[in-house]
Amino acid sequence: QVQLQESGPGLVKPSQTLSLTCTVSGGSITTDSAYWTWIRQAPGKGLEWMGAISNTGYTFYIPSLKSRAAISRDTSRNQFTLQLMSVTPEDTAVYYCARLGRLWRATMSDGSWGQGTQVTVSS
Repeated sequence: QVQLQESGPGLVKPSQTLSLTCTVSGGSITTDSAYWTWIRQAPGKGLEWMGAISNTGYTFYIPSLKSRAAISRDTSRNQFTLQLMSVTPEDTAVYYCARLGRLWRATMSDGSWGQGTQVTVSS
């Protein structure tokens, strides 16, 4: 059974870059036919699909974040990473990584998810 675990700072200052890592066990980010995905949920809002990296290394981003987000992977560590640049308080959210079978949409009943990590953007 695949398991995912997010890690990264819980507090980031405005204008800085947020960097989160997802460590995968029980599955492979290079051989599993899946999309390794980042999703977030801001306070009082629904889930927002942010972007994903395929098992072949292609990346996909929601248009509103494409200029600020970058997803990469470390195949030797079976990890993938989200970098979100120039953050503002509106980026405050719980961030999740997930293994999903599709792009552009995410519900918690789909695929496998990490437990989520709270990120607060504040000075």
